[in-house]
Amino acid sequence: MDPITTERLILRPFRDGDAADLLAYLRHPRANCFLSLKLDDLDAAAAEVDARSRSDEHVAVCLRSTGRVIGDLFQMPEPPDTHSVGWNFNAEFAGAGYAAEAARAFFDQLFAARQARRLYAYVEDTNIASQRLCERLGMRKEGLFVEFISFTTDGDGVPLYENTMQYAILRKEWRA
Repeated sequence: MDPITTERLILRPFRDGDAADLLAYLRHPRANCFLSLKLDDLDAAAAEVDARSRSDEHVAVCLRSTGRVIGDLFQMPEPPDTHSVGWNFNAEFAGAGYAAEAARAFFDQLFAARQARRLYAYVEDTNIASQRLCERLGMRKEGLFVEFISFTTDGDGVPLYENTMQYAILRKEWRA
């Protein structure tokens, strides 16, 4: 993927030097859906950066002013023309509109360059910030999956299931 520049951000592939910034937000993932990505140290973060740098599923979101990675966007294609999308941002940068700015540019790229017809995102019902972001992006809530998935267990090892919403937007809706 070629880098995408917005007013305040650069979206680009992950590369060497991004490990400390990635560790900053994956040491303690804010959403349960990212618990499997939890990183314990800089070596683990460097290995994750290496894996992400060889894939086009993850895009680093960087501040133009400093180059610092403040989060990432991801997409997983589902042929022929649908993509599952998502985002994960460092809490230190929450509330400044960076996620919306990055996602808008990312959606533009997916619809134009990759000819996506439909983008969708899964969001846990407790993740209000991501629900609001989906709505700001013009995505519609398509459904609620009750006790859909478990990312954690209780003290006895019993899975704790979460309710998950699905949001989506079509290319023709995005262009409108």
